[in-house]
Amino acid sequence: MSKKKISVALTGLNNTDNPGPGVPVIRGIRESKEFDARIIGLAYENLEPGIYMHNVVDKTYQVPYPSEGTDVLINRILEIHEKDPIDVLIPNFDAELYAFMKAEETLKKANISTFLPTLEQFEERHKSELPKFGEKYDVKVPFSKPITRSDEIDNLKEDFDYPLMVKGKFYDAYLAYNADQVKMHYNKISAKWGLPVIIQEFIKGTEVNVVALGDGHGNTVGAVPMRKQYITEQGKAWAGITLDDKRLLDLTDKIISGMKWRGGMELEIVKSFENDLYVIEINPRIPAWVYLAVGAGQNLPEALIKLALGQEFDPYTKYEIGKMFIRYSYDIITDVREFEKLSTLGEL
Repeated sequence: MSKKKISVALTGLNNTDNPGPGVPVIRGIRESKEFDARIIGLAYENLEPGIYMHNVVDKTYQVPYPSEGTDVLINRILEIHEKDPIDVLIPNFDAELYAFMKAEETLKKANISTFLPTLEQFEERHKSELPKFGEKYDVKVPFSKPITRSDEIDNLKEDFDYPLMVKGKFYDAYLAYNADQVKMHYNKISAKWGLPVIIQEFIKGTEVNVVALGDGHGNTVGAVPMRKQYITEQGKAWAGITLDDKRLLDLTDKIISGMKWRGGMELEIVKSFENDLYVIEINPRIPAWVYLAVGAGQNLPEALIKLALGQEFDPYTKYEIGKMFIRYSYDIITDVREFEKLSTLGEL
């Protein structure tokens, strides 16, 4: 059977010690049995490693940060689409999703397919909304509260025991053992990601993660749970193993069914020493370790493309248990002329 030729544009090419999901998503697409994909990389920075991995990305275009305005970003996407048609667009960063969700109809009119959460779904899983989320969907979550002023920090001891977690609204999470550490993390996070900063109860236990895909009608298209085996200083998984844990899959099904979640998601869960499952974060996109799911038998990036194109298919029901991933660093040798070309022309 000949593969269908399509063009897929993706962000998240920053495959560094804090990797974006772009490169592993592309690897899954490259292994598709149904699609022969031309990969268009969308880069925010001109040193994102994926740009120079020519066996991974066919063509790269530089795009403006979402912070420059939704219209500016979407106009650049449409400009690229004019000369290099895009069939499916897969954004891979939390911070850019708002712009793409807002522009979903505009992209659709231009024949660019996406498969993204709704604005309501995106908003209700925010870290600052987690207590309401837990109540609404009957799942255990740690107690948390957003703060917007540094003078609120001294009063945290009224609601929290130390240590506690200090988290950014999009990324970054730090454990703090006293008010001084909270202030330090608060300043760093608010400068980088803005306000609010979220203070969260620290649950002692084992952290586990689930990558999953929802069809927008309450059905789980695929889900693979894993435990981190090695964690970097940034808290990122550098090795992990798939788990045989029906409770994690049942919890994932419950959340996707309740929310009618549309698109990729990552659940960050702590299994407490009392064996309770606490949802500590819901990330609204495919995570950077998704290639483990592909290796375990669930090609979720391929499934996401099928959903975006409105194709019918049977959900995944199995995956291989005990499959591991181990990340490694790799030196790409490129030429300064490539870097200059991207910097001056905005494409490579």
